[in-house]
Amino acid sequence: MIVASHLASHPRVIAVNYPGLPSHPQHDLAKKQMRGFGGMISFEVMHGKDGGKIFVERLKLISLAVSLGGVESLIEHAASMTHTMVDAEERRKAGISDGLLRLSVGLEDAQDLIQDLDQALA
Repeated sequence: MIVASHLASHPRVIAVNYPGLPSHPQHDLAKKQMRGFGGMISFEVMHGKDGGKIFVERLKLISLAVSLGGVESLIEHAASMTHTMVDAEERRKAGISDGLLRLSVGLEDAQDLIQDLDQALA
């Protein structure tokens, strides 16, 4: 929740998708169904596909990975990884922008993750 809130307030982040945020369209439903909101966050960075690629290349603590199920924090850039073979227009229709990233928050300290995200967004 701390990481998602920080990303939502960052000027270089266009959007954050996380059911724990009050701004999420299904936040009320998530509160009823969940005892916490989990560690999976998706967010969109500025400058599309190039912005997403540059961002993940700058990360130092968070690792780039296609599988997002470890105890360590992992991230993937859908447009250049899992959905690279999907036409850009089809990705857009599915809500997958060129700057969309999926972050699985691991066991690291939230402030360490925020520092890594901030330096990569700079």
